Amino acid sequence: MHNTTDNSVAALQQVFAKIAKSATESGRQVADITLVAVSKTFDTPAIVPVLKAGQRIFGENRVQEAKTKWPALRHDFSDIELHLIGPLQSNKAAEAVQLFDVVETIDREKIAVVMAQETRKQGKHLRFYVQVNTGLEPQKAGIAPQDTVTFVRRCQTYHHLDIEGLMCIPPVEENPGPHFALLEKLGQEAGLSRFSMGMSGDFETAIAFGATSIRIGSAIFGHRNYPDQVCNL
Repeated sequence: MHNTTDNSVAALQQVFAKIAKSATESGRQVADITLVAVSKTFDTPAIVPVLKAGQRIFGENRVQEAKTKWPALRHDFSDIELHLIGPLQSNKAAEAVQLFDVVETIDREKIAVVMAQETRKQGKHLRFYVQVNTGLEPQKAGIAPQDTVTFVRRCQTYHHLDIEGLMCIPPVEENPGPHFALLEKLGQEAGLSRFSMGMSGDFETAIAFGATSIRIGSAIFGHRNYPDQVCNL
């Protein structure tokens, strides 16, 4: 875990200013864009200043890490909304339903089945996003673009999941614009209007392409230093 300082609050305000500028330039309303502050690998002392500054929506990649931080933080900040933005394994489904309000990484039938079972069992209502592998990268989670609309409808009608929108992580070496455009097109075909796309390095582009949620970590909390880093959320 990393420690950071109140510099994160200044960084948060800078991100909000960039969101407002990008929204204005795109002819969009700032209120239509949700900031998900990605707190993965950062510990409680790093998160609290951002909470005190008014941020309430956060994203975590791992269920086990989230368990160590968020139950206590929710005790002090009851209106937190927590998003799971990393791959979900079926053996963590029960804990995920307990901890999270939104799961952005529904990407296969098995996970849809397990989450439907767990939400019913626990009597909880979660919102979900289907993760789309827009670049068809073999190492990356997500459903293939050509299967997305059918999968969304199956999740809604057969599993009765509240599919709120689509999520993607474009290939790091490619222009993200076409991937964001593809996600929006697929969402429109599926009757969805919410799109979780855009990270610290490309969120302004994502806003121009219709992002309704952007996942920002390093631009708020600082850079992470771990060797297996795949994307800079």
